[in-house]
Parts: sequence; structure tokens; C-alpha cells
Amino acid sequence: MQLTSNSDKITRDYFDSLLVETRYLDAVLPSTEMTLFGETFRTPIMTAALSHLHNTANDGMTVYAQAAALSGAVHWVGMGSDEELETIVATGARTIKIIKPHADNREVFRKIEHAVKTGCIAVGMDIDHAFNSEGGYDNIFGLPMKAKTTAELKEFVEAAGVPFIVKGVLSPHDAEKCLKAGCAGIVVSHHHGMIQYAVPPLMALPDIMSVTDRSIPVFVDCGIESGMDAYKCLALGATAVSVGRHLMPLLKNGAEAVAGRIDEMTAELAGVMARTGVSSLGKMDPTIIHRRAF
Repeated sequence: MQLTSNSDKITRDYFDSLLVETRYLDAVLPSTEMTLFGETFRTPIMTAALSHLHNTANDGMTVYAQAAALSGAVHWVGMGSDEELETIVATGARTIKIIKPHADNREVFRKIEHAVKTGCIAVGMDIDHAFNSEGGYDNIFGLPMKAKTTAELKEFVEAAGVPFIVKGVLSPHDAEKCLKAGCAGIVVSHHHGMIQYAVPPLMALPDIMSVTDRSIPVFVDCGIESGMDAYKCLALGATAVSVGRHLMPLLKNGAEAVAGRIDEMTAELAGVMARTGVSSLGKMDPTIIHRRAF
């Protein structure tokens, strides 16, 4: 098969190249409960760290958070105002705030402090938004960005006082540096094809897991559309997965519609777990996964 320059298509093709074997004997009804940072959630299927959803639906960011709360899922949020974050957390959604790599570290520290005071269960940084496609530093809505060093990352970790997570890890190289900085988790992601020909997150995951050795949670983002997709990530070592663009069209129908799809995906996940002899998330087994020719 000839690959295209579309990283999202490459990612979809890789998902579909992974097959599962069944294991019926001695199998039991499974549990999809997940414990993260001392809290228990009904599902490992989380929302993704999206931003500016007012362009998708009225009050989209709040609706998205309400859906996570209804589903008992972890909620992630990206770029936005302080007031918006306060409204999101007020929905009751247990929220993780992802901060852009602002050129001015004072703004990073300010946003960390505000997120913690607002009640976020964790904070983090979106490291793959540092550069533009022309070899310069990125600029998002007039806000200058800049790549961060491992030393700077360690300062953010120490300032947070709550778990600090790095989003945009797609190599053992960056995973090792995140561990060195003391990060409490990483998100394996290519940010919806920010770079052409990006390695699919699931292709990178096993090598990243060999570096982290399950010492911190590892999350997977990009292209997840079903409970089967989620299962493949979890079987290969992920703690949980984030779903974003798959849920976005449902926002216009309200929080119940989005929550309904999260619940459906969780049920799909449970169905695959039952048929592969996996009783809980902690019993996931990578030997269940087989890969056909890509």
C-alpha cells in the first residue's frame, strides 16, 4: 500500500492493520473502571484537549465538559480564557488543563497557577505547538510560542504541585526527557497531523512504553473512533485514550448526545474485553494484538 502525506490517513490505516484474537474460556464480565491520580472513573475513554468549540456549537466548550461529567470520564481542555476554564470546571467535570508553550514563561506559570486554583486535577503542556511549518516559532492568535528545554519543563513540573502531563510525545527520545523532568504522564499524539508522514501513535507506543516501563500513565490521542480503537491502544500499554474530532459533530445536539457516544464506545470496549478474556483494564495483554501487513 502506498502511503500518502496525510498523517491522519496513515494513523487510520495503522489502527485497521491491528487484529485481535479471541479468548473465551474462563472469561468473565469485564470492568472498564479506571483509577487515575487517586480518583476513579467509569471509563478510560476521555475527551480530548480541544479549544474554541464555540465555532462548532453554542457554548461548545461547556457542553463538552458536561458530557464528560455525565459519562464519568476525565475531561481535557486546551486553549481558552481563565473565565472559560472556571465555567468548565464548575460543570463538575474532572478536568486536565493543557497549556500552550508560550514564549513568555511567566504566562505559562500564571496559567498553571490559575488552573490549580480553579480545581483542575492536573495540568500540562502541548509541546508540539512550538514551531510553525516554515521553521520558525509558532504564533497562535497573536500569542508567540517557543520550544521548551527539559530544564524548563522541570520548572513547570515543580511549580504545578499537581500532576504535570506533556502532550505531543511521539518518540522514546521525548518520553525519556519527560521522565527526566519529573512529568506525571504523557500523551502520545501527532496533534491531528501537525507534521506530514507522522508516525502513528500506536506504532510509536510500544517503544515509548519500553522507556516509561509503566512508571507513569501514558495516554493516546489522534483518530480514535470506537471502543475497538480504544481497546487496541489499551492492549498495547496505554492507560487511557482521548477522543476529540469523532465527538465534535455531536456537540450541536447537546451534552447528552456526546455523553451517549462516550457511553457507547465504553460499551464497545467492554464487548471486546469480554471476548478476549480481559476482565479489567489492569489485565490488558499485548499478545492479543496481531498486525497484518501495513
